[in-house]
Amino acid sequence: MTRIVAGTVGGRTIAVPPKGTRPTSDRVREAIFSRLEHLDVLDGGRVLDLFAGSGALGLEAATRRAADVARRNVADLGLTGTVRVVADTAERYSAGAVGPFDVVFLDPPYDLAEPALAVVLEHLAAPGVLARGAVVVVERSTRSPEPTWPAGLEPFARKDYGETAVHYAEPTA
Repeated sequence: MTRIVAGTVGGRTIAVPPKGTRPTSDRVREAIFSRLEHLDVLDGGRVLDLFAGSGALGLEAATRRAADVARRNVADLGLTGTVRVVADTAERYSAGAVGPFDVVFLDPPYDLAEPALAVVLEHLAAPGVLARGAVVVVERSTRSPEPTWPAGLEPFARKDYGETAVHYAEPTA
């Protein structure tokens, strides 16, 4: 069972697609949001959750079939007016993303090829997509190589939690 860790709907459970996704653990989400709160990028910020399955990361920030589950979770949590679910590929959506976004989550399947992730990161580094001081959070397997950061994105931290590696980057000036 996946639940929202904190915020206005903290403790509420959310649905998870029956297969094809790997929800971020409570422990990892707590750590990510602790860092984001410390960086002061959440309050009033615009959030983009790419590769969303249940939408747990994007829904936590807002305190195919996976999109249906995320839409149901948005409605069940009473967040219909503040959260919008778009069913599209992360690559296609990020290519036309209209920012500026303050926080972007990328939690792709662990078997996603590194070049495919690099394309999405390049799209995010395009002018106007990220706000000044934005944070990009990439969740990968600890066995995966570090993401290929494009010009315009600078990594500033990595933290491992068992099999999960969380990478943080920010736009360069």
